[in-house]
Amino acid sequence: MMPSDNNDGMGFRTDQIHAGVTPDPITGGILTPIHQSTTFVQESVDGYMGRGYSYSRAGNPTVRAFEEKMTVLEGGHDTTAYGSGMAATVAVMLGLLSAGDHIVIGRVVYGGTYRFADQFLRKFGVETDFVDASDLDAMRAAIRPETRLVFTETPANPTLELTDLAAVSEITGTAGIVHVTDNTVLTPYYQRPFELGANVIIHSTTKFLDGHNATVGGAVVVDSPELQETIAFARISAGLVMSPMVAWLTLQGVKTLSERMDRQSANALAIAEWLEDHPKVETVGYPGLPSHPQHELALRQATGFGAMVWFEVEGGVEPGKKLMDSVQLWSLAENLGQVESIITHPLTMTHAAVPPKERAASGITDGLVRLSVGMEDIDDLVADLDDGLAAL
Repeated sequence: MMPSDNNDGMGFRTDQIHAGVTPDPITGGILTPIHQSTTFVQESVDGYMGRGYSYSRAGNPTVRAFEEKMTVLEGGHDTTAYGSGMAATVAVMLGLLSAGDHIVIGRVVYGGTYRFADQFLRKFGVETDFVDASDLDAMRAAIRPETRLVFTETPANPTLELTDLAAVSEITGTAGIVHVTDNTVLTPYYQRPFELGANVIIHSTTKFLDGHNATVGGAVVVDSPELQETIAFARISAGLVMSPMVAWLTLQGVKTLSERMDRQSANALAIAEWLEDHPKVETVGYPGLPSHPQHELALRQATGFGAMVWFEVEGGVEPGKKLMDSVQLWSLAENLGQVESIITHPLTMTHAAVPPKERAASGITDGLVRLSVGMEDIDDLVADLDDGLAAL
């Protein structure tokens, strides 16, 4: 399949609706059809793959429409879609790493990424170092002759620590290695990693791209045909594919991405400012706050701050747990990026697989409360948190 044109001259909001999709040529249906088919009949042996599809593990028209949309939105060369965000990460690592290789990973990443690198890559002979990605000298020092890629996540889940993507890309470019970055939290609407020198962009499409708690999926966007070939081969070999139904639902979710991101981010800023002034809250983390230590970097490399906030309440772990168990409007759950507001305890939920020593080093304290701010009325969200804090 040819990659879609990512220089179409259209604005982001236009592309999030129209890129990669056209009315159905047979019926005129405005939505991409769900091609819920395992296999595709061929016209002849000599013309095998004449229509471009043979078996849905290798490619599917509905999934391809989503891939083309993601290529345009990120401004990349091409995209592969997956059954989950972790499947996307696994495909990248399987495709680009071999026994004896070395990988540098930011010390703050999603717990599943840490688990796969620590418990699986090491088992297959890939050496892994978790490094403070905000410390450029540490990143330079971590690179060895056998290093094949650097993996970053920014803002990182759950501490929202930022990585200077342009600076890290300069380091990896000089070393001749691949810079892979996870852009799930800010999405291409707020952050454009290719423009900052990254080579591979990973998404958990489950999060903001879907936005409605309806699917589990992932995507990998690349900046070159060589990377596309390598990673696509890993996907088909391991069978890490996205289903047509998931692709179709995510196509619909992406159409409102910009509007959801703007509303959720505005809500997040308002909540972060309110929490910062609350007497029972000790610490608040949000890149949009001037008090955030990397606020200037957030302003420089992104156009928005996102919908994620974290904080710690006075007294630490037990009051934090009590708060999470007592709120009503905030759903206690593991997901993020949805229209519904979600409250999460990373220690027991998203980052339980990370050893205590590593959690402490990366700033994930036992009492950290993570918020994924949704689209509800801000007064209702604040009132619910206020009631929970008043009960402590």
